[in-house]
Amino acid sequence: MFTSIIASVTGSLTIETALICTVVSLILGGIIAVIYMTQGTYTKSFIITLILLPALVQAVIMVVNGNLGAGVAVMGAFSLVRFRSIPGSSKEISSIFFAMVVGLATGMGYITYAVLITVIIGLALFLLSRFSFGDKKNINKELRVTIPENLDYTDVFDDIFKKYTNNVTLTKVKTTNLGSMYDLYYEIELLDGSKEKEMIDDIRCRNGNLTIICGRIQQAVNMEL
Repeated sequence: MFTSIIASVTGSLTIETALICTVVSLILGGIIAVIYMTQGTYTKSFIITLILLPALVQAVIMVVNGNLGAGVAVMGAFSLVRFRSIPGSSKEISSIFFAMVVGLATGMGYITYAVLITVIIGLALFLLSRFSFGDKKNINKELRVTIPENLDYTDVFDDIFKKYTNNVTLTKVKTTNLGSMYDLYYEIELLDGSKEKEMIDDIRCRNGNLTIICGRIQQAVNMEL
C-alpha cells in the first residue's frame, strides 16, 4: 500500500513518474489550499503558495534523491536565500509544514501515503476550525485612548473598565499635541467581545470624543538585516 511508485514501477526516475507525482502534488496542494480557505481570512498569494509548495518540494526531492553531490549543492543554494517577511501565524506555519510533508511524500514516490496524509490531516484541520475547541472566552485587545491634559489618567476610566473588562493594564503613557494631551495605551481583556462598541462609546463620552483605537495586541517583530 505504501510502496514507492519510483521503486515499484520503474526502479528509477522517469518522465512519466515525475509527471504523475507533480500532478498529484498540485492536486493535493489545491486540497490543502481549499481546507485553509475554510478556516477564515487568507490572501491570494498565500493560497497560491500552498498549491505550488508540494510540487516544488517534490521536484527538489526527486532531483537530489540518491545524489549526495546534488543534495549538498541544493542545501548550499537554499542557505544563500535571505528574505524579509512578517512572522506568520501558527495556522499559516502549520499549513506550510502540511504542504511540505505532502511534497516530501510525493517526491519519494509514496503517492498513496501522500493522499492518505492529506485526507486525515485535512479533515482534522477542517473539524478543529469548525468547533470551539481551544477558543478563549475572553478577548485580549490593545486600547489606545487620547485624553486632554486636565483629566487624571490614573483612574479616569476605572468604572468603565470594571463594567466591560476582566483585566486592564496601563502599559504606556505618552504626551502629544505639544503636551496638551495624553495618549494612554492599555492591554485589556474584554468580558464580552460584542460589548466592545458600547465600551468605546462610554469612553468617548469621558474623553471628549477624542481619538480611540482598539485592536489586537501587536507582537514585537524581530527583523533579520
